[in-house]
Amino acid sequence: MTVNPGRHGPYPGHLDPEAISAYAAATGDDTASVAAGAAVPAIFPVILVFTAVETARADIPEEAWARVRGGVHGEHDIVLHRPLVPGESLTTWSQISGMRASRAGTRVTVHLEQIDADGLPAVEQWWTMVLLGLDGLPDLGTMPAEHRFPDTARANPLGSTSHRIEGQTAHRYAEVSGDWSAHHFHIEAARAAGFDFVFAHGLATMAICTHRMLGILGVDDPGMVARVAVRFASATPLGCDLTVNAYGVEQRSLAFEATAGGATTITHGRLELRR
Repeated sequence: MTVNPGRHGPYPGHLDPEAISAYAAATGDDTASVAAGAAVPAIFPVILVFTAVETARADIPEEAWARVRGGVHGEHDIVLHRPLVPGESLTTWSQISGMRASRAGTRVTVHLEQIDADGLPAVEQWWTMVLLGLDGLPDLGTMPAEHRFPDTARANPLGSTSHRIEGQTAHRYAEVSGDWSAHHFHIEAARAAGFDFVFAHGLATMAICTHRMLGILGVDDPGMVARVAVRFASATPLGCDLTVNAYGVEQRSLAFEATAGGATTITHGRLELRR
């Protein structure tokens, strides 16, 4: 089997101030400017890309999909080339940029370019999914830039903070993102996915961690964020506390991890601030 990735788009999107306010409420972002829809959280552009991601993944042959026994969102990396402006439009283009075999299956990365009204890239995202049980596909392209947690970072702890994941967190996030996947709401679907609990959206957890990291640093301007990257190690149960631990790597570059329900949910987190 071969995969011949194409470039898909354009998919229009809009950084709607009302949606930003709703997103802030869903992800526990109490920054005054964000709650008012006057500043754009770093992770907000992910809610504009779902159709673009699915279209790109459709370049994987149907016979390969028939052998997939499940899929998980393994990693996500988002780079913001400049601060975003509420009300502006972003057009998304998508393409499978890399594939690698792993013990669990095949890692597939979709590269997403979000272009502004001047035709310039404002945001880039790399959405890596692990297709469980799938083998036999050749390695392809390049994988996202490394964001592994440095061993030396543990010698430089910067702080820790917690956020309560309420029972309604998944519902609030689904309302603003459009992601109503059943495992966030129904225990039977969660068990079919391998969990004994319903859980928060991974991208909501990523957004919560990013806001809490900025809180640890005393930064109240989300436009300062240049990059956030994470590996999703486990699901974050609803109705528990999410604890985020921050560590210094180098000037304006930080590492973080998160735990919830007795398990590590985010590993190899990286936050980079604009210089």
